[in-house]
Amino acid sequence: MLDRRSFVVAAVAAATLAGTASAAFAEGWKDQYPELSLAVIPAENASTTTDRYGPLADYLSKELGVKVTLRVANDYAAVIEAQRAGNAQIAMYGPASYARAVMTGVELDPLVVPRHSNGMTGYFSVVYVRADSAYKTIEDLRGKTLALVDPNSTSGNNAPRFFLDRAGYSVDTFFGKSFFAGSHDNAVLALAQGTADAAANSWNSEDDSNLTRMITKGVLKDAAGNPMKKEDFRIVFKSDFLPEGPFSVLSALPEDLKAQIKQAFLDMPSKDPKGYAALSDGKDKEFVGIDRAAFDPIIEMVKFNDAARKS
Repeated sequence: MLDRRSFVVAAVAAATLAGTASAAFAEGWKDQYPELSLAVIPAENASTTTDRYGPLADYLSKELGVKVTLRVANDYAAVIEAQRAGNAQIAMYGPASYARAVMTGVELDPLVVPRHSNGMTGYFSVVYVRADSAYKTIEDLRGKTLALVDPNSTSGNNAPRFFLDRAGYSVDTFFGKSFFAGSHDNAVLALAQGTADAAANSWNSEDDSNLTRMITKGVLKDAAGNPMKKEDFRIVFKSDFLPEGPFSVLSALPEDLKAQIKQAFLDMPSKDPKGYAALSDGKDKEFVGIDRAAFDPIIEMVKFNDAARKS
């Protein structure tokens, strides 16, 4: 029978062994995933996207203890296929591209979305025209040219198609021409430089949109190379509220790895405020958790657009 001193020693030893085993279990995923990849959709040009998300990859590397490599995709579909193939364990999606991934069988767990400084965890799709044009309403754009973003973009294709159709304006028949510019930046530039009469894009508030970020970075210029400001553009259509696109992980990842990735995102505003600010030019305040059900309306929107194209 153990005396009191022996019992205490045995208990301490047992606790130490348990703690060591727990730590080993917690780090066990590193043998399977000595390196992780973070794939992001091309909302901007490649160099600007790298500037925005590079600090996030560095931060995740530090927090997770393994190298996290940033992969800037050529288009939205490339992110979906990278996750389908298991080549990107973490990915940043727009709502519609996340919906498309789920609809095409990619097993994903959405983790977090940003909360903006205005308290919202979402945004709107808008149609811009130049303020010096004669276009004051959507009706004025009948037969004109619309710059879209990407087939899997929410604000740059799926939302304008859905909400304009609901308002009685089919993108495919109302406009004389529509084309995919490839990124949010390129769609705005097409409008600014005169190759489109209107452009679909994302919008959070008067002082927080893809357009204002382009202005802040000095990349928004007209055909003559002159810098432009937000007053040079006018919004003629705005969608209903849309949930932010999520940072997601492959469902097949170990549960402890998924939990660590999610916690790293939640901790980023306090642990790496400079890197976090780079993600939105300082316009977001925190990450918040999100679940799959939040994107059910977006899946229905994408299904509607698919059916409309087939009809």
